[in-house]
Amino acid sequence: MSKAIRPPLFLTIAAVVVAIAITLPLFYLVFRAAYVGSEELRQLFTRQQNLIILFNSVVLMLTVAFFSALISVPLAFLTVRTDLPKRRFWLVLTTLPLAVPSYVGSFALIAAFAPRGSFVQLLLAPLGIEELPSIYGWFGAIFALTLFTYPYMLLSLRSALQGLDPSLEEAARSMGYNSRETFIMVVLPQLYPSLITGGLLVALYALRDFGTPSLMQFDAFTQAIFVQYKASFNRDAAAALSLMLVTIVMFILWLEYRMRSRAGYYTRGSASFRPAQPIKLGVWKLPALAFCALISFFGVVLPLITISFWLIQGLLTDYTFIDLLQPTLNSITVAGLAAIITTLFALPIAILSVRFPSKIIALVERSTYICFGVPGIVVALSLVFFGANYLPFLYQTLPMLIFAYLILFLQQSVGTVRTSLLQVNPQVEEAARSLGKSSWQTLKQVTLPLVTPGILSGTILVFITVMKELPATMLLSPIGFDTLAVEIWKATENVDFADAAAASLMILAVSMASTFIVLSQEKAN
Repeated sequence: MSKAIRPPLFLTIAAVVVAIAITLPLFYLVFRAAYVGSEELRQLFTRQQNLIILFNSVVLMLTVAFFSALISVPLAFLTVRTDLPKRRFWLVLTTLPLAVPSYVGSFALIAAFAPRGSFVQLLLAPLGIEELPSIYGWFGAIFALTLFTYPYMLLSLRSALQGLDPSLEEAARSMGYNSRETFIMVVLPQLYPSLITGGLLVALYALRDFGTPSLMQFDAFTQAIFVQYKASFNRDAAAALSLMLVTIVMFILWLEYRMRSRAGYYTRGSASFRPAQPIKLGVWKLPALAFCALISFFGVVLPLITISFWLIQGLLTDYTFIDLLQPTLNSITVAGLAAIITTLFALPIAILSVRFPSKIIALVERSTYICFGVPGIVVALSLVFFGANYLPFLYQTLPMLIFAYLILFLQQSVGTVRTSLLQVNPQVEEAARSLGKSSWQTLKQVTLPLVTPGILSGTILVFITVMKELPATMLLSPIGFDTLAVEIWKATENVDFADAAAASLMILAVSMASTFIVLSQEKAN
């Protein structure tokens, strides 16, 4: 698609709406931070403890992204391009850690591996082992965040692998390259956009997460922000610290922009290209199954064991469980609406950034990462401020809540759709227009079918993430509109672990069902 062609008006309007949406939290932070005195601001930014916490957060973010790549690349390849037995089963199972709230998953790891009183320590007690090595600190935070964030990268890589043209790999093999050389020299370079997109999502999630570092007794930057908000009730200082976090995110995005390759990744020439033949694993089948099983055990099975233990304890004591029907319906409704609306707004941003690149569009697309890297409570409080002062008729309504989800999770959908679009040769769309198709017809009949894997992956990501989102839901949801995530929080606050277990199992069940539904719409490879 030629750069000289002006983008369709409806795409431009959607981009403007998104640009306004993602700037609201930044305006709020600047407004609040303006009330902080220069001396207090200098102390906040130069305090040794804050600098140490900042260093910890940056190293944690980079380490989690690295280990997520080590897990996601082989999992994506095994579940898309090989003859791995029960590929779809393993795909769903290895994606489900994304549905586990981080604090639930971290608690499960602590219950299993804490130095004292854990499952493993009790099992080893007869052998004279009274205390296990500590899981707290660096190891626990990295381990837990990697386990529950790598699916961001996995889904991005998987949608990219589905769109690769197998003729490129066949040509490499005909030139004498073996499977390993073909993967390194042909396949992996085409996955760089997905690796970057997924890596950014993982890194920013690790930077903004509060539950896991808190439970693992790891000093993270988000804790300093939450302490200012909840302990000292100093929203101005918290806003200043949040701006510091935004600055880090912007620096990361600048580095990513500098590293981003300008090469083409076009791999799809038509909507009906021939799918790749599954690669036979041979003697590697058992190690591949063991790898999938190991990741699934720690990411899904272990949290389920812990949750089930809480549930069984409640059943054995004749505990009266809360009614989860309405919270479940509320969660499905708001997550479904948020996923659909977010995807609809992500499409114009992705299309404009790939097909009609400009400095303004690049700024809008890059800005979507900023809000994803900001703690949810910051975005929620910014909307509370604007809603209560300027739009009272929208305050604590469903549209305001979905608007918050749009700001928070837009990048999850933009990234996956953009990656898929990078693989579509623009000459296909030019051919459609040369045959008399309008821009809208070309988008509907040519572009969208080719980027379907990215659209589906982005929809799954947003739906599952909204299901477990807590701060924005608590602050912005209508009165009496409780979701499963809110029920889990209430139960843990009241030490009602049986109720927390029931709500957690419901989140996993809904997330698993949604993944199955989406996968059933895909063509089998």
